[in-house]
Amino acid sequence: MTSGLWELVLKGVWTTVQLLVLSALLAAAVSFAVGIARTHRRRIVRFLAGFYTEVFRGTSALIMIFWVFFVLPLAFGWQLVPMWAGTLALGLTYGAYGAEIVRGALNSVDPAQREGGIALSFTPWQRMRKILLPQAVPEMIPPFSNLLVELLKGTALVSIMGMGDLAFSGNLVRLALQESAQIYTYVLLIYFVIAFLITRLMRGLEHRLKAGLGKAPQPRVSVRRPVGGGVR
Repeated sequence: MTSGLWELVLKGVWTTVQLLVLSALLAAAVSFAVGIARTHRRRIVRFLAGFYTEVFRGTSALIMIFWVFFVLPLAFGWQLVPMWAGTLALGLTYGAYGAEIVRGALNSVDPAQREGGIALSFTPWQRMRKILLPQAVPEMIPPFSNLLVELLKGTALVSIMGMGDLAFSGNLVRLALQESAQIYTYVLLIYFVIAFLITRLMRGLEHRLKAGLGKAPQPRVSVRRPVGGGVR
């Protein structure tokens, strides 16, 4: 490929990374807000959070992007640029999945920990901030890592808006060179590298958080048998 075509691909990579970071930040905020609301003591709060989760988990991310980019302007009279439309659609959709991760991790904390916070006269927010979240967050990291990789793959959907992400740029290069196998192999490898870096970073974060709780995995110690046989 020529330098101009490589530059087009690199711009697509940068656009994909920007979209991934922005939509991941929105999805994280939604995940914690809705996930914590799913454990609220008031039924109406749990109902509204559950309704949001079911709606966004039950709809296609592709159709949600269409709706945000094409239908929302008709309803409200203003048009989002493709980057923000993709961020909003992906962040809200994947945030619904993340909310279930947060809810499950919070519910997995030993009930005795909650009772201890009540015995110390902690408010619900203090119990959440000082007792539940520090123990639940490390358990969220592995499923969040998988969700982040799925979000990375979901960013390719924004190419339907003509946004110059990696998938869209790769297709332009394919049309220019009339070479599908080579170009799509490059695109696949780039997605794989980004996903691999995500999993490594998330694994390092998991180890660090668990080390703070004294749960870091211990190094394996090999035991050597003495030379010369068994016990006499």
